[in-house]
Amino acid sequence: MSEEVKSDKVEEVTETNETVEEAVETTEEEVVEVSELDQLTAKYDALETRYLRLQADFDNSRRRQKIEAQSAAKFRSQAVIEKLLPVLDNFERAMATDLAGEDTKSFLEGIEIVQRQLITALEAEGLEVIATVGEAFDPNIHQAVMQDSDDAFESNVVTAELQKGYRLKERVIRPAMVKVNQ
Repeated sequence: MSEEVKSDKVEEVTETNETVEEAVETTEEEVVEVSELDQLTAKYDALETRYLRLQADFDNSRRRQKIEAQSAAKFRSQAVIEKLLPVLDNFERAMATDLAGEDTKSFLEGIEIVQRQLITALEAEGLEVIATVGEAFDPNIHQAVMQDSDDAFESNVVTAELQKGYRLKERVIRPAMVKVNQ
């Protein structure tokens, strides 16, 4: 072979080697770029998941606070009403006494007026008296303290009320003390 042909072949091989080397470098760069892209994508996905969870936690917290605030507003007067129930009981006991004389009758009328005002104020706050006599016994709202054998009532029916029970909105504040038929 002549030197010229050898020289051309060497140049071709050199050019081919350079082209192959460039292709290898380009492929390595692409591999590096793809690897970095995968890492960045994974990091982005992790951050996005974290963000969505934090947002859901925040929404749940806000919803829970709203429910608690509504409940607190609904039952804000419960503590005061619980303290006033014995006063209401004492008014009822005072009204049940039989006293003779004009002075005592006018005194009882005054007590009755105060009692009605107190009941009206408590009812305005949502207080309800629990129905008892003639009703079926319900352990959620009645507290059975005695049993009775009365033919006028069916079995498991309240025959007498010993102490009134009260409910604030739908929450039982004090169950009614009752006598239940066997």
